[in-house]
Amino acid sequence: MAQVTITTVEYKNFGKCIQLSNGNVKLLATIDLGPRIINYSFVDGENIMFEDVNRDFTASGPEFEKFGGGTWYIYGGHRLWTSPEGMPKSYYPDNTPVPYEIIENGVRLMPEPQKWNQYAFEIEVTMEPDTGAVNLVHKVTNIAAWPVELAPWTLTVLSPGGKEFVPQPTKETGLLGNRLLALWPYTKLTDARVHWGDKFISLTQNPDNYDKFKFGINSEHGYAMYFNHGDLFVKQFTPIEGGNYPDGGMSFETFTNNYFLEMESLGELTKIEPEQTVSHKERWCIYKEECPKTEDEDVLEALAAKYIR
Repeated sequence: MAQVTITTVEYKNFGKCIQLSNGNVKLLATIDLGPRIINYSFVDGENIMFEDVNRDFTASGPEFEKFGGGTWYIYGGHRLWTSPEGMPKSYYPDNTPVPYEIIENGVRLMPEPQKWNQYAFEIEVTMEPDTGAVNLVHKVTNIAAWPVELAPWTLTVLSPGGKEFVPQPTKETGLLGNRLLALWPYTKLTDARVHWGDKFISLTQNPDNYDKFKFGINSEHGYAMYFNHGDLFVKQFTPIEGGNYPDGGMSFETFTNNYFLEMESLGELTKIEPEQTVSHKERWCIYKEECPKTEDEDVLEALAAKYIR
């Protein structure tokens, strides 16, 4: 029976990281900054996560003085935010060491509270010994003396050059609509990177296309697939039918530019009282599987039936 080993390693210019591995799959979570889950891959494979080694993707300016100044870096990998998005609220600099606690088969990451936003974040990450699948519990606690309304929002920033498939809702609703779609001002419906299928929407990350593109959907199936490097990354979550989601009812959103592609799942918009906590769970898996060279939806449904648990 496989076991999960937990070690501290230095990783590129991200500093110290906690590494989880079952001998076949590994995950690295930063503890000198962030936190970010900066690597998820096969032990001998390529990282499915985007890594901003050159620190190209940043946010800063006079409005950041309320945070004590500083620069927000995307760094890459997976992070926890809150929705609705705002500037500079969402881009709170997280460049300091991260307190953490080793737990069974994983780690609990507990960054210092965001003093201006009055939020405290926590991410619990555990690996399944036999499969290398990862379970994540994201928590947001209101540390203010007044209630706030927010939704936990988890953004997984993926490596360039891959292709994503997002299933559309298929519930029979008769004369009523069954699919909601949110589009951002910069999103062009004619963008060559997107394919609007009947059951799936595909989105390709193209390093040569500098335009931003984003859409949101009222996910029914609670998963999305991303193919890159001969691997398949599956992100799963549990959407609530009819839930009170941000951006007009979006429980899943996805974004791409010339650097990366983001898979984003969201919890419900909730009024959080002082000292109250909300949580949002995900499950990740990675498989050896080449990207299909077709948009044939029978092929895509067969892949989903094979890998979605």
